Formats: sequence, structure tokens, C-alpha cells
Amino acid sequence: MKMLIKTVALSSLLVATSLYAAEAAKIVDINAKVTDAARIAKEDLGAKKEVTEEALGLRKTDLYKETDDTAGNKTDYSRPAPGASTKFERAYVNAPPMIPHSVDGLLPITKGNNQCIGCHMPAEAKAMGLGATPIPPSHMTNYRPTTIMKDGEELKEGKVVGPKGDIGNVGDIKLVKPKKLDTLYPGRFNCSQCHAPQSKGDTVVGNTFKGDFKSDAEKSHSNLIDVMNEGVK
Repeated sequence: MKMLIKTVALSSLLVATSLYAAEAAKIVDINAKVTDAARIAKEDLGAKKEVTEEALGLRKTDLYKETDDTAGNKTDYSRPAPGASTKFERAYVNAPPMIPHSVDGLLPITKGNNQCIGCHMPAEAKAMGLGATPIPPSHMTNYRPTTIMKDGEELKEGKVVGPKGDIGNVGDIKLVKPKKLDTLYPGRFNCSQCHAPQSKGDTVVGNTFKGDFKSDAEKSHSNLIDVMNEGVK
């Protein structure tokens, strides 16, 4: 009996480990070619003895001729359908994740029509089992100061606002009391304000920026609600 329990426990552990590994393997760094060290060194104009006019521009062709090889980079937003795509690695810690799937028929997002929540609300994301990124707790929290009118005066977080009040303006409020909700905060309904589909293709120039992740988990998960007040308190 003990041997059976140990075998089942080990099997469960192996399954959990393989699922985590599979999830980690399904994260793609779309900026890998952009930050490639060899490319950065090749494009570094400061290391060159001579810089031509062509090298100064983004087009990299003769500035005085419009030849067939002078053409802008084409955009291509074709992506797999939702549920069949591969997650993109975040650009930096707690960066808004970019959209790895097709958005055909999903835009524009309005307050009354948001199809994103059908897959990305935490309960739905877990139930569907497709690896959809669940909407984080920070999106279900109201961080706006509580505002009321009392005796003809405006109060925010219980303090009178104004030249003769407790605080001069709203910007003087360093910390508000967050109010956790059971659903998506209305101010977060416009997902495409921060989350955007990515065009295929190479960038015109390289980029030396790299996200400073403390762990691999931060490449695909958010802990923003836990570190929201870092540097403020």
C-alpha cells in the first residue's frame, strides 16, 4: 500500500514537472534576434572608422536612387487562432504581455463587448486548459482614491482637496487604499490599450535592452499586485 502511494505521488510529481516544463517551453522570446550580440556589434556605428550616408539611415540603400531594393518592411499580423498560439516572453518584469494570437473579429474592444474576458478571466483560463494567460489580480483592483462630497468640499481618501485643504491636489496622494473586486475593474476594459498584436518580421535596427528577470517565472507571469508600492512606501 505504501509502495502504491509512493508510486502515485511520484507519478503526480513527474506529470506536474512535465507540465511546467512544457509551459516554459511554450514561451518564445520574439526579441532574441533584436538583442543578438553579433548583430549589435555589426550595427554599432561608434566602432566604425567610416560611416556612410546609407548606414546613417534606416533604409540602408542609396539615398539618391529609388531602386527596387528600396522598400519598407512589410507588416504581417497573421497569427494562429486563440488557443493555438505560443506565448511571447515579456519585455521586462511585469510588462504587459503582447498578444500572440490572431485578433480578427476581436477588435475593437468596447465597454459592452470585450471578447478577451471569455478566455482570460482566471476561472475561464483555468477551465479551458489551453494555457491562456489569466487576467492578474491587479486588473481586478480599484486603485483610484475614494472620492466624496461633504459640506460642499471634495474629499479624497478622507482628506479635503484644495489650496486650503489637507492636500493640494490628487497628485499629492502617494498611496490609496486599494479596493479588491470580484470582476474586472471597469477602468481596465480596454485590453488593447496595453496589450497589442505583434507583426512578424525583423526589426530595422538592433536593441541593446534586455529585461532583468529575477526568475524564469517572471517571463510569463505577473506579480505586480505584490510589488505595486515598491519605491513608494
